[in-house]
Amino acid sequence: MTDIPQLQIHGVDDLRLDRVATPECGADDVVVKVRECGICGTDLGFLKMGSLRGDEPMPIGHELWGEVHEAGSNVTSVRAGDRVVVHPIANGNNIGNGGREGGFTPLLLVRGVAQDNACLLPLADSLPLAYGALVEPLAVGQHAANRVAATDQDKVVIYGAGPIGLSLLTVLSYLGLQDIVVVDLADSRLEQARGMGAIALRADDPELREKLLQAHGSKPWFGMPMPASSVYFEATGVRAVFEGIIDLAGPGSRVCLVGVHKEPATVDLVMLLAKEVSLVPAMGYEHEFDEVIAMLESGAVDPTAMVTHHFPLSAVQDAFATAKDTSRAIKVMVDCQS
Repeated sequence: MTDIPQLQIHGVDDLRLDRVATPECGADDVVVKVRECGICGTDLGFLKMGSLRGDEPMPIGHELWGEVHEAGSNVTSVRAGDRVVVHPIANGNNIGNGGREGGFTPLLLVRGVAQDNACLLPLADSLPLAYGALVEPLAVGQHAANRVAATDQDKVVIYGAGPIGLSLLTVLSYLGLQDIVVVDLADSRLEQARGMGAIALRADDPELREKLLQAHGSKPWFGMPMPASSVYFEATGVRAVFEGIIDLAGPGSRVCLVGVHKEPATVDLVMLLAKEVSLVPAMGYEHEFDEVIAMLESGAVDPTAMVTHHFPLSAVQDAFATAKDTSRAIKVMVDCQS
C-alpha cells in the first residue's frame, strides 16, 4: 500500500475517511494490522466538538485489537503475527484521543513500544476474536469497580445500559456480585442487561424506589427506609440522573461518576453530608487492561452480548450513524480490513 484509509474529524460533524501515507515503522515502534475498532461515545462526543488538533484533522478510534504487522529492531516484547490489544494512552500516544494516530485504519503506527511494553498487550490465541476490541471499554468498567473497591458483598445499581454500563455489569458479575440492578430508558438496552443477568428497571418507573427496596432491602435514615444499595454507578452523563441518584442514595453509600457530563450539576451538600455519601470519580483506566484480559482468559464471561452491529471500514459513515441511534445500537464494531 502506498496510502491507506484513515478516519479523521475535520470539524464539527465533519467526519471523513481520508487517504493518508502508509505508516513507517521506526526502530522503537510497531505497526499493527487493525482487525476491529469499536465506536465509543467519546468518538461521538469528539465529532460534536470538532478536531482537538486545531486546524489539523484528528484521527479517531481507540478501542481496537489486531496483529503485529511489523516490529522495529529495538522492540522485543512482540513480533510479527502476534495478536495484540492496543492500549491507546500508553507512552503518551493518545491514539484516537487527540494524538497523531487513530484506530479506524487498516495499519496503525504505535510509537515507542520499545520504551513502554504496555502499549501492546498480548491476546491469547485461545480467546475469541470478538473479544479483542472489547478490552478497552471493559477496562473502563474495571477501573470504576476498582475505584469504589467493589466486593461481592456490595449491592449495586448501574444507571445506563450502554457499553460502559454493560461493561460494569460484566466486570461486577465476574467479581461475584449478585442482584445487580441496571436502570435505563431504552427497552432494548434493558433487555440486553436482563439477558446478562441484571435486574432491569426503567428510569421513569414511578415505583423505582420501591423496586430498589425489594431488590436490595432497606436501610433506615432518620426513621425513613432508604434503599440499602451500597454503590451507584452513574454511566449516563446526564445531569438529572446524577442529581436523582444523590436524592435516592442511602446512608453510607458510594456514588461513582463514570459518565462524562457536558454541563454542571447541582448537588445538595446538606443531603450529601447528612447521608455521608461518598462521591468517587472514575475516568478511563490506568493499569486495568491486564485485569480484563485475565478475566476474559478465565472463560467465566462472554462480553460479546453488548455488540449489536458490525460494519466494514468502507461503510464507517453508516456505522457512526447507527451508533448515534441509542434506541437500537449499543456497541458498534468496524472491521478495518474491509
